[in-house]
Amino acid sequence: MNHAAHDRGAPSVITDRPVGPVVPLAVHRLACHPLGLDAVTIRSGTWAEWQRDNRTITTPHAFNWLEADGTVDNLRRLDPAADGVPARRGPWFTDSDLYKAIEAVAWDLGREDSEELTSLIAEMTQILKSAQLADGYLNSFVQAGLDIRWDNLVNSHELYCIGHLIQAGIAHKRSTGRTELFDVASKAADVVVADFGGGRRSDTDGHEEIEMALVELYRETGNRDYLDVAAQLVDRRGHRALHPAELWDSAYYQDATPVREQTTVVGHAVRAIYLLAGMVDVAIETGEKSLLDAAIRQWESMTATKTYLTGAVGSRFVGEAFGDAHELPPDLVYGETCATIGNIMVSWRLLLATGESRFADAIERALYNLLAASTATSRVGFFYNNPAQRRTALDAAPTEGRPNRTDAPGTRPAWFECACCPPNIMRTVASLSAYLTTRTADSIQLHQYLPATIETDVSGARVRLEVETLYPLSGTVAVTVAATTGKEWAVEFRVPDWVDGATLAVNGSPVGFSVDKRGYARVRRIWMPGDVITLNLPIVPRFTVAHPSVDAVRGAVAIERGPVVYAFESVDQPETVDLNHVELLYDAEIREEFREDLLGTQNVTLSIRGRARRDAGWAGAGWKRREDVPPSDGTEVDLVAIPYALWANRGPSVMRIFVPVESSLA
Repeated sequence: MNHAAHDRGAPSVITDRPVGPVVPLAVHRLACHPLGLDAVTIRSGTWAEWQRDNRTITTPHAFNWLEADGTVDNLRRLDPAADGVPARRGPWFTDSDLYKAIEAVAWDLGREDSEELTSLIAEMTQILKSAQLADGYLNSFVQAGLDIRWDNLVNSHELYCIGHLIQAGIAHKRSTGRTELFDVASKAADVVVADFGGGRRSDTDGHEEIEMALVELYRETGNRDYLDVAAQLVDRRGHRALHPAELWDSAYYQDATPVREQTTVVGHAVRAIYLLAGMVDVAIETGEKSLLDAAIRQWESMTATKTYLTGAVGSRFVGEAFGDAHELPPDLVYGETCATIGNIMVSWRLLLATGESRFADAIERALYNLLAASTATSRVGFFYNNPAQRRTALDAAPTEGRPNRTDAPGTRPAWFECACCPPNIMRTVASLSAYLTTRTADSIQLHQYLPATIETDVSGARVRLEVETLYPLSGTVAVTVAATTGKEWAVEFRVPDWVDGATLAVNGSPVGFSVDKRGYARVRRIWMPGDVITLNLPIVPRFTVAHPSVDAVRGAVAIERGPVVYAFESVDQPETVDLNHVELLYDAEIREEFREDLLGTQNVTLSIRGRARRDAGWAGAGWKRREDVPPSDGTEVDLVAIPYALWANRGPSVMRIFVPVESSLA
């Protein structure tokens, strides 16, 4: 399928290639250009600590599990010289879990060298090289004789796994300059081109991922074949190229409606979002506006009608899928961690393409809420699906040593049989520096506020910024110009959609500004070393209500403070309080309390006056005539809320985000 809007012009020559996951070649089509791990260093604070823990705690934990579950052995046994390696174990897509973990380690090496991690990747690369067939094909399930190559694409995840291998190889090459893993990945990609390119096959993989991987490989090599196959696979979607079996229909695989005609996200949430990422990647490189417009249209629908306050997406347990518009019940949410990570990936690509702050706002919501909640403070426990309400403090019973994902979990398991989420978290945290800041020819854009050093070229010279902040504990962001040029250039600050009354000062003197249509405040001048720009974003607690079509929480409110969503957890309430039977007093004020050590973090708890309901007038009844509804009864209490990201770190608990308000906002 040929779309006339595709632009086959030669890629632009770029001399400054950032170290990061998304590095477009068609820089002339970008509104802003990414800065990578080589240009942005997170120096301190929660995210820096998490990056350190990701290296020292989560990485060894993950590789221990990948060994224990047979994920590495599944590939090790394919070496013709292997002896005594057990039979293949686990689901058919386990290769991808290893590839994501390797990618995480590769990005970590881009932050800081490590002999131990270098040796780990070398060992894994040799295993993959020994397992790879002569033509480049690599898949432990198929090569074990459990399926036939490309014969069961609707279920096999073959291209999905190769996509993650490609991303791992690119990460390692960009971070270290080494090509051993990249060569393995490139050989696998060449098999895909040989077997699928030029329309030689009319089908595609049941799980998207290969599309964005092939585009990134084109960006790394300049080989147009990779981009052409990626575009071909995107174009296949919606033409019923796959033949669903058993439970699922074509919509589950995003194969019922052509991508340019689709108006919203449907089906399996991670697959749908990965497809959006691939669409944006292809659109940036080909210049096809209709494809970019379609991706934005679907993202807008998802954000407005299918996203939870926490940044969770995908409301249905059945099929790990999107529901209908405004189908967002908090106690039944699936909210897979991988889906929200996928939304970070899509939103970043859309931010590069448009320069609009709403995409950075979405990343912020995801980072500080669902992603932050996905991992225990110990960094060795993970949520696969992410509850927004938990009615009981009892854990679901494990199934064959692994957690049962048919119920909202009350604690974070150490690992999963389907282990896609933990290594996805790992690679996101390791590469986080590449999702914070961009530049144009004469300006730097700050999209997320973390203590960081930023060093890049602006207006033809090297500049360096030092960012100091306790955000989101405080809304003060101080940016010191440590090195500059003699020319004018600008610093642009995202003004979040939740903020009211932002101010800017330079060297202590207030400066006037306006927020442009993209959502940024811009300060431009000839800077001097030592100049300090101070952004102040007032951070105060606020009540939030959902769209009235979200039936499950109509008449209830949530509490946010800055970008942070708060939750009420049973361990913080009086023993007599059941969070399933509480309401907030209508005129209650929110009180803040600074905590020096809240589960290992400096943080703020919130308290508000509410009522622990007895509901005595409802005894024995599930419904009543409206005129017979008894008045609220019970005892007034102080209810305490903590950041949602910290819940479930103190054992099984009852938790809720939205709480009814006494008979007034219904």
